[in-house]
Amino acid sequence: MFNYIAHRFLIMIPTLLAISVLVFVIIQLPPGDFLSNYVNELQSQGEMVDPSKLEFLRVTYGFDQPMIVQYFKWLLGLVQGDLGYSFEHKIPVADVLADRVSLTILLNFATVLFVYIVSFPIGIYSATRQYSWGDYGLTFLGFLGLATPNFLLALVLIYLFNQWFGISVGGLMDPIYIDQPWSLDKIGSIAAHLIVPTIVIGTAGTAAMIRRLRANLLDELQKQYVVTGRAKGLPAGRLLMKYPLRMALNPFIADIGSLLPQMVSGSVIVSVVMSLPTVGPVLLSALQSQDMYLAGSILMILALLTVLGMLISDLALALLDPRIRLTGGATK
Repeated sequence: MFNYIAHRFLIMIPTLLAISVLVFVIIQLPPGDFLSNYVNELQSQGEMVDPSKLEFLRVTYGFDQPMIVQYFKWLLGLVQGDLGYSFEHKIPVADVLADRVSLTILLNFATVLFVYIVSFPIGIYSATRQYSWGDYGLTFLGFLGLATPNFLLALVLIYLFNQWFGISVGGLMDPIYIDQPWSLDKIGSIAAHLIVPTIVIGTAGTAAMIRRLRANLLDELQKQYVVTGRAKGLPAGRLLMKYPLRMALNPFIADIGSLLPQMVSGSVIVSVVMSLPTVGPVLLSALQSQDMYLAGSILMILALLTVLGMLISDLALALLDPRIRLTGGATK
């Protein structure tokens, strides 16, 4: 096990290096840079730009250097823990992401818990009671959740909460707690505001997970070892929990690595609609303005979370399913 973990950590290094190259190249693909976009914006408003000042800023931010030099400068800063400088916000990237990363992780952790807690029992119920009225009803709700855009559901819930309860669900805390130190009241406000975003972002993931668990569990329940266990008189609950359910849980575990980045990228529009102070809207704005250090740092954080999540999911799968081996070679 130790050799496997060490090997995976060594593989993560070239993987992250390859991702960093792709991220930097993709960010640089659009024509121009942040300064050219900034100049175009000023000129559209009828303002003049001093060429000497523009050249000074270009040299200061390193836009006059070749792309390969800019890349290694950015990469060296990442290795040293320096995320760079945000041109758009005019402060270091670390200061821009300080609170947003923690709130993003909190929101996505709550969403993952919601997805697993809701989809797990519903998937088991649908598989063990195939073609029942409950199965049909839950299947209909699952398809409805997959077909409903998250931003539309967010707009509907914002309207309903405002009309029925007279409260606003925008943001992740009450305005009075913004930029305030942490306290029990602030934590309670965040917990109350997490409910609606968690439901909105987790709806599609919950519906998809229910369908996958139901399909996998139905496939396992029809296999010969389950039929043999029933013929030997094993209790239905014990037979379900000990064998087929463990095998059907593989997609639950395998999705750990990709679930968090998918939710961050998929919740950008929801975060804009609901005014959530998460990483998603900042990433969208940074890509639009070509703020390369800010956008690149966010994408590299997501890449790091992905590879760490894949490592955790691989180890959990090996513990859950004895058919998965961590070492190569044939079994004698």
